[in-house]
Amino acid sequence: MKKTILLVCGLLLSWNVNALEVAGVKLADTAQVGSTSLQLNGAGIRTKLFFKIYVGALYLPQKQTLAEAIIADEREHRVALHIVRDLSSEKLLNAFNEAIEANHTKDELTALDAQLKQMAQIFNAVKEVKPGDVITLDYLPASGTQIGVNGTARGTIAGAAFNRALLKIWLGNKPVQVDLKKEMLGG
Repeated sequence: MKKTILLVCGLLLSWNVNALEVAGVKLADTAQVGSTSLQLNGAGIRTKLFFKIYVGALYLPQKQTLAEAIIADEREHRVALHIVRDLSSEKLLNAFNEAIEANHTKDELTALDAQLKQMAQIFNAVKEVKPGDVITLDYLPASGTQIGVNGTARGTIAGAAFNRALLKIWLGNKPVQVDLKKEMLGG
């Protein structure tokens, strides 16, 4: 009996040891998107020059290491950006747009024009994010990509194509940062 109690206590104490910490940001092992419980697939730090910008975390229904499979999957998922540096909405939006443009043809971008304008409106309404803020990009197949800041939904953009475009920022053939892609894929 004592061995069982010690084993249970040991498991409970080690539960938090498994939580991932990246650049001082403690990440939850799971996330709830809609009615689906997701697990942390991987996370890493986005840097530009020598500056830490955010910790990007990818949550999926089950662990996956193939970027193409994640991008093609139409189930619920989350990209969480834990901000570690002050950013204006303009800088954040420009970074998103540059990464989306790098992974798409002109025709693909033209097809995404309305959704990209809607994303710009959402980001412009946010104005800025500060260290400690969390931006969530939740994909809900029935409605689209819900953009949230600190737990408050700021808008939803319809379409699986738009969500795939967002995922390509981090997981595409020309990701915003190669080592961040590897880390989000659990590497």
